[in-house]
Amino acid sequence: MKFTKMHGAGNDFVVLDGVRQTLRLAPEQMRFLADRHFGVGCDQILLVETTQHPDADFRYRIFNADGGEVEQCGNGARCFVRFVHDQGLTHKREIVVETRSGLISPRLEEDGRVTVNMGAPVFEAARIPFDTDSDAVVQPLQVDGETVQITALSMGNPHAVQVVESVEFAPVSTQGALIEHHPRFPKRVNAGFMQVVDRGHIRLRVYERGTGETLSCGTGACAAVVAGIRRGLLDGHVQVATKGGALNIAWAGNSAPVLMTGPAITVFEGEINI
Repeated sequence: MKFTKMHGAGNDFVVLDGVRQTLRLAPEQMRFLADRHFGVGCDQILLVETTQHPDADFRYRIFNADGGEVEQCGNGARCFVRFVHDQGLTHKREIVVETRSGLISPRLEEDGRVTVNMGAPVFEAARIPFDTDSDAVVQPLQVDGETVQITALSMGNPHAVQVVESVEFAPVSTQGALIEHHPRFPKRVNAGFMQVVDRGHIRLRVYERGTGETLSCGTGACAAVVAGIRRGLLDGHVQVATKGGALNIAWAGNSAPVLMTGPAITVFEGEINI
């Protein structure tokens, strides 16, 4: 099987061409590909497929390192458009891509970066999903005997964002898994830890559902900025510093789409027997 290794700000992927190859992989094969010792190694596996959607150019499927399929991946979306363009599957600089959570529109910029229209954030608890009777922007969450204040929302996948004084000392390794599997999030959740530097800059760490902490999380960056804007802490254009690099997020509020711009890098190509 042919594959391409890519990353977006350190969030790394094995990208598979399901247009020119017939691929039917079991979860254990996904886990093998993602294994950094026995396989290729990645945070997520991205599968490029043809689509039956009348308004889309491609279908985009995402599998976490644990083999589970998820709805959305922002850094992966940027790598997706770079992949189909570099592989000659399209000559369009902007494409429409079908995902499990709806259509997105990534665009290859002249400077090599990629901008993705991630759609509007979702705050309705039932659609996140999040078990709550309140529509407050900030809500308490009991985590291992401690109360943390989170903002819950969906960027096509669920996020719980909390503000911390310093991301360097944030309890990502201890709280991350507990928040991911919290019973109030029936489909699990990505746990974001956001440090506000000023109204146009934040630092961010994310413990991703089904993967653990990654060097960067595109939907997590979008969710953090949206949460910060709704809490009155941030302006409409924010640079997000992650361990893997910087992302630029813009949101005009309400039902406006979130725009994310960042890098998409091809590392190497190869073949593997699975």
